[in-house]
Amino acid sequence: MGLEVIGAGLGRNATMSMKFALEQLGFGPCYHMLEVFRAAPAAIPQWLEAVNGRPDWDAIFSGYRATTDYPAASYWRELADHFPNAKVVLTTRDPDTWFDSVSETIFHPNTIASVAGTPFGELLDKAIFDEFGEELTDRSFMTDWYVKRNEAVVASLPPERLLVFHPKQGWKPLCDFLGMPVPSHPFPQVNDRLDLSGTVGEKKGLRADPAELQQWAEAYIADMRSKAVATA
Repeated sequence: MGLEVIGAGLGRNATMSMKFALEQLGFGPCYHMLEVFRAAPAAIPQWLEAVNGRPDWDAIFSGYRATTDYPAASYWRELADHFPNAKVVLTTRDPDTWFDSVSETIFHPNTIASVAGTPFGELLDKAIFDEFGEELTDRSFMTDWYVKRNEAVVASLPPERLLVFHPKQGWKPLCDFLGMPVPSHPFPQVNDRLDLSGTVGEKKGLRADPAELQQWAEAYIADMRSKAVATA
């Protein structure tokens, strides 16, 4: 099948809302970090190969028509090259609010510590954290990096292949870009601000064990999907 839509927006840029929006438009299933969680026993080894320079993009995205969120967003350039007919959607937000959001969730010390020394921790380090090093908590550095990173996406792709988008714009820009009719229901806006600094189920941070991660992700995706449908 191959990817038809590549989400280049980083985590905490409405990526969950985009997942469900693309699926509602017929570009499903849409890959997301939660899909890594849900298929953790198989997906984590596949992604470890990718982050160590041996990607099999066709295997990772087998059966998927779109992708959004980490870890795929870190490889938007490679994916755009590998799937040359896919269109790219860059979701963005204010750099400071992005920094606040990732600092309280994905980049929170509890999140990182909960998977340190595990295969999943290696995946996150190489796909996300290694690029920042000790600058991870430096607001000025991180917001500047965020702006320059998004500018690089825009500069690297022809306008006809790229949409810079925020869900607050509603369906029309996305549907026009993808050549799809505009749905009559509202754009799904799911608040997936999972508090990884506190508890996930009964545990702190993320679950390092692939089987536990898989079980938790199934329930969480179902909950978020029901909320997305409720907004439709």
